[in-house]
Amino acid sequence: MINTSFTMKKLLTLATLVVAHSFFYSFAFAQGRPATEEDYYRIITLPIPEEIKLEVGGLAPLPDGRLAVCTRRGEVWMISNPYMQGSRVPTYKRFASGLHEPLGLMWHPRGYFLCTQRGEVTKLVDNDGDDVADAYTSFYKWPLSGNYHEYSYGPVLLPDGDMIITLNLGWIGHGASLAKWRGWMLKLTEKGEMTPWATGLRSPAGFGILHDGSIFYTENQGDWVGSGRMTHLEKGDFAGNPEGLRWTSEPGSPLSLKAEDVPSTGKPMFEVAKTVKNLKVPAVWFPHTLMGISTSDFKEDTTKGAFGPFAGQLFVGDQGHSKIMRVDLEKVNGEWQGACFPFREGFQSGIIRTVWGQDGSLIVGMTSRGWAATGKDAYGIQRLVWTGKTPFEMKTIRSKPDGFDVTFTMPVDRKTAENPASYSLNSFTYKYHKTYGSPIENARTVPIRGVIVAKDGLSARIVVDTVLREGYVHEVKAEGVRSASGNLALLHPTGYYTLNAIAPGEKATVAARVTASPTHDHSAMTATASTRATPGATNGKVSKTAVAAAKTNKRIIEQPSDWTNGPDQALTISTKPGLKFDVDKLEVKAGSRVKVVFNNNDDMLHNFVIVKPGMANPVGEAALRLNLNGPKMQYVPNSPNVLYHTNLLQPESAETIYFVAPTEPGDYQFVCTFPGHYTVMQGTFKVVK
Repeated sequence: MINTSFTMKKLLTLATLVVAHSFFYSFAFAQGRPATEEDYYRIITLPIPEEIKLEVGGLAPLPDGRLAVCTRRGEVWMISNPYMQGSRVPTYKRFASGLHEPLGLMWHPRGYFLCTQRGEVTKLVDNDGDDVADAYTSFYKWPLSGNYHEYSYGPVLLPDGDMIITLNLGWIGHGASLAKWRGWMLKLTEKGEMTPWATGLRSPAGFGILHDGSIFYTENQGDWVGSGRMTHLEKGDFAGNPEGLRWTSEPGSPLSLKAEDVPSTGKPMFEVAKTVKNLKVPAVWFPHTLMGISTSDFKEDTTKGAFGPFAGQLFVGDQGHSKIMRVDLEKVNGEWQGACFPFREGFQSGIIRTVWGQDGSLIVGMTSRGWAATGKDAYGIQRLVWTGKTPFEMKTIRSKPDGFDVTFTMPVDRKTAENPASYSLNSFTYKYHKTYGSPIENARTVPIRGVIVAKDGLSARIVVDTVLREGYVHEVKAEGVRSASGNLALLHPTGYYTLNAIAPGEKATVAARVTASPTHDHSAMTATASTRATPGATNGKVSKTAVAAAKTNKRIIEQPSDWTNGPDQALTISTKPGLKFDVDKLEVKAGSRVKVVFNNNDDMLHNFVIVKPGMANPVGEAALRLNLNGPKMQYVPNSPNVLYHTNLLQPESAETIYFVAPTEPGDYQFVCTFPGHYTVMQGTFKVVK
């Protein structure tokens, strides 16, 4: 058994820090400082011995309180004392090894593990009770093509004793089902018998079952996927990516839909679903970069209050942004829909797996190798623990026939909550097409007619002055609302409600407003990065001044006509898997005419942005703050720190830009400003005399 190397002195220091933190929270609240996420939910890090590379692929709590972890390096570890009680020292013992990148682990009630590796679900049995697997047997297997992107996940146990697994698509410039059943959810019996369940999946790392038996899965942005989303899957459903449809002629397929039956028109998915049989629209969209960039595992809160005031809601991980989001679901006219909210940032690595601990904490397993994340560590396990304090939050957003009903975790100040100016509503959608991702489409302000606050102050009904659009995401902001006690602002004032069906019922009687709702200019959403970066560009139209200033344009994609002898220097830079450029340094002469060819060889969206010395992180952070404007601006902020840039490129595409190098020598930088990428995708753009 391997023991952590903490000394008693370090443990005493850790205990002192815990006490100090508790004192700090009490003192800070007394001083009236703004509340933070950590005041309500603390992140506790499990120490991991340096010799163990715990790149988490799966988590499985055991009835005796231990935690089993499978890793991408093919091992299964048993962690004793994961709650760090008593000595506060967890201990580690290797249970199994030699597996092929397992990304799912389950403890079966009959006393064995099931672990999903690349090509099979493997049964691991400890026959002699020494906490080391004695038998590795194939429970169920499937073919592989050898593509690096053929990840496999699960299993997840169903109430009837059956299990479900999911199989990732391959990658050859787009999602591809290169081997049988890739892009599918499969159902397995306890005897290892398989039934195809649903298809249309692209990268289904997160899936699970709710207390009522409903199966949901989460998806990442990609081809046919405009943004991250959560979808309810029933037998025979098609979740949107057509690649898996190549296997619908196989025996046992619950649907007969073919790939050629799915049009790539760019119309919203909700509209296409009206004519394409079996196409299932998401219950919840996670707006890209506004909520996260790569949704992963999720868990329904079944802790009966041990995790705070959100019983029955879902907590969803995000790998790229190293964060947890919160989801509240409802069913309207038979359709699942609901809202997602920010919840807790600041985890140490990319979140892959979550499980509930015996103490009601949320155990979070992480890894980032090849899948870079905002969390700086390569891997880790942390626990998210409720401090016992209730945050002032929008608890739920529910559909009404004339708007939305928002409930809060504590009573609101009636004056601010009844004021329509305290809120803003916007709606938008995404394109459904084979292209990787989608910009925000058809953004529109939703005017507010009035607000009705309940007598108990725990809810506010927002009545709109227009017909709501079904199939659209509705951004609900309540930035002006304050709590009745303490005059607190909402910890997270924004939620995103996916409206698949407008709730029936009686409309509220609210007089028309004398003063119009605050307007929100969406013209920025239709401006491209190159237009916004052009001096003199207004509302997408380039003035004569801008034409005259073409030589200083930040994105010139055609060689200037006065470069009769061509560029002085021609450079090529590409990407490679793992959120990396293929070179970390480019060098040019000061004042030279430069041509740069940027090749995006990766399976993600990337851009190439040259910035002033030391400005890679500030520019990346500014790109993250573009919010709804980000996709249309190519995630290139309108900043003097940005010197030259390409647009955001699709996988397996390229763009060439031309510019005159800075005349001042120095170590400038290049960076990909797509949110979640800028922290790791950086290099030096050296300008020399």
